[in-house]
Amino acid sequence: MDWRLIKEEMLPGAKAMAYDEVAAETVASGGPATVRLYRWLPSTLSLGYATDPDAIDWEFCEEWNIDVTRRPTGGGAIYHDTAGDVAYSIIAPAEAYPSDVTECYREFLEPIIDAFHEVGVDVSFADEEHEALYNPACYLRALDPAHDLVGPDGRKVAGNAQYRTRDAVVQHGSLTFDVNAERHLECFADPPVTAEEFEERVCGIEEFIGYDDTVETGLGAFGGYDLHRSQFVAAVEESLAEWADAEEGEWTDAERERAATVTNEKYAADAWVRDRTDPLE
Repeated sequence: MDWRLIKEEMLPGAKAMAYDEVAAETVASGGPATVRLYRWLPSTLSLGYATDPDAIDWEFCEEWNIDVTRRPTGGGAIYHDTAGDVAYSIIAPAEAYPSDVTECYREFLEPIIDAFHEVGVDVSFADEEHEALYNPACYLRALDPAHDLVGPDGRKVAGNAQYRTRDAVVQHGSLTFDVNAERHLECFADPPVTAEEFEERVCGIEEFIGYDDTVETGLGAFGGYDLHRSQFVAAVEESLAEWADAEEGEWTDAERERAATVTNEKYAADAWVRDRTDPLE
């Protein structure tokens, strides 16, 4: 089976989700499987498949130029900060991987956990139950040991979700580099949770790696924050590429055209985002 790595690219939220769907179509038609990273630009609120739109503060999102889209996967809504979130997807032929969801998660999350370890952060599967604080928000739902990852102190650091078509399995995830609790909560209409309570349940890896405000390199002075995020992105890319034996690749022209169609007609359309009606079906 051929795999390609699409290195981190900056994408608006709707197009980020469209490319997952297009990659699933590609692998279903006999094309390569894909591992990919992407950076949400602008910052995006992604709703879970069943998220109630009434839970969202639409005016706040519009005022602050926060994209809103809806994932085809379950779980709650997630605020994906352009700087604070690192996103990945794995798109593979369904027949090649376990049909048992937990087994499939464990296999796909192996390179993700390895990447955390590579940058010195002890991340593992959640093994303790925490009751839900606020179900509309993914990071405040009850922890699921099947696919939730926690940092060294047991707080959630990554949320992952899967969906399957007849011929493909898609897993995508949000890896938290830095937490912006206030902005995360402000995307919701009336969350009964404070920023302090959010931070008691959620962590970012920047808390554990430490960095200087300015780092001197052979290329001059760089912000330590940006440098460490870039190092983490590189670790995830390298880990996924090694796990899949993937060669660096890119989207074909046909995939780009298809992604533009899927973006406009589905993931950026109110019918899907607000009403959960798939215009392409």
